[in-house]
Amino acid sequence: MAQRTGSADLPLHNGRVPPWLGQRMASLGAVICQAIVHHYGRDEFLRRLAHPFWFQSFGAVMGMDWHSSGITTSVIGALKRGLAPLGHELGIHVCGGRGKHSRRTPEELMSLGERIGFDGGALTRASKLVAKVDSAAVQDGFDLYLHGFFVTDDGRWTVVQQGMNGDKHQARRYHWHSGDIIDFVDAPHSAIEGPAQGEIVNLTDKRAAGSRAAQLDLLAGLGPDGVADQYAALVARQEMQPMLPHLVMPAHHDVRSSDVFVRRLHGTLAAAAQCGPTDFPELLLTPGVGARTVQSLAMVAEVVHGAPYRFRDPARFSLAHGGKDRHPFPVPIKVYDETIRVLKYAVQKAKLGREEELGAIRRLDEQARRLERTAEGPSLDAFVAGERAASPSYGGRSVFGWETDPASGPKVGSK
Repeated sequence: MAQRTGSADLPLHNGRVPPWLGQRMASLGAVICQAIVHHYGRDEFLRRLAHPFWFQSFGAVMGMDWHSSGITTSVIGALKRGLAPLGHELGIHVCGGRGKHSRRTPEELMSLGERIGFDGGALTRASKLVAKVDSAAVQDGFDLYLHGFFVTDDGRWTVVQQGMNGDKHQARRYHWHSGDIIDFVDAPHSAIEGPAQGEIVNLTDKRAAGSRAAQLDLLAGLGPDGVADQYAALVARQEMQPMLPHLVMPAHHDVRSSDVFVRRLHGTLAAAAQCGPTDFPELLLTPGVGARTVQSLAMVAEVVHGAPYRFRDPARFSLAHGGKDRHPFPVPIKVYDETIRVLKYAVQKAKLGREEELGAIRRLDEQARRLERTAEGPSLDAFVAGERAASPSYGGRSVFGWETDPASGPKVGSK
């Protein structure tokens, strides 16, 4: 049975993903999904989406603001666009989204059910129950505004939905996974992610079984003494519950050393330097781009292959492709496009039975984990400074425009 496994603070951010980044997020998200499904199966991809730390890291490696609530909207939107042409091949479909798109979820599920053959009515009921539980049974001060429903051809699903507290400029994300659910109103969450906002009334918690029963008794005429007894019992149960892991996504935009496990960064850099020339010789023939792209591929490889504990510092994955707001550095367009190209090439070869390219990417991840015990490298500040200095040569871009080389004037480009 699923239980709440942790929480996190997510600053509420406004703004939109620019088209030049949204298109690339859709491409990268889709090919990462293909790689995960190829290695581990589509059920594993659903389980990854139901893990709040992995989900945040997934968004960060795609160039979104590494710490913000906007990752939820952008990741769901990117996957909905990127996986749509692959639905028949992968058997994974994305319904819902933000605002009016969330209200179309039942219609989309029924249409998929008619086309594919699963019970669209049952899944529609599940979707509505998930939304109702997180909006009514979990009273935490957050109003739901986003509902993403990921479903496979055999009817397994993951839901990622998010609520907002406008007064406190905070968001809370909720994760559900069908493989773990026995009872919709008895501890069904894979995780609840969001800010610590005082007391939360969570009537789906295992500890609230007594409360749910007491409320039924109240309807049957339970008196004040009965209410007082039930309240005392709930307080006692809460005091016995151990603390759950809590991921704090800070309000500051810049990536700081305290946000990153630097030894893992050093392992990634060392693996890219050692494995790149051996496993990616053709890529490294691209002047000024290849070696840097191997570093990004190593971080993407960890998103594909890493164990859950590897994602405790989502900020580290923003070091692959930067961020649209220039934090930690502008998005290196040339590197981003090379990453997508190499991953697509590797996946296409794997479909034909040639595993060498995908195997090389997997070895990057394995080598990085081995080397992080002993590797040394630059400080985080020095690494970020180097990326910012090299940004014009990498095609650096942000919502503020293209990066320019002070010596050569404004950059001209269309990507």
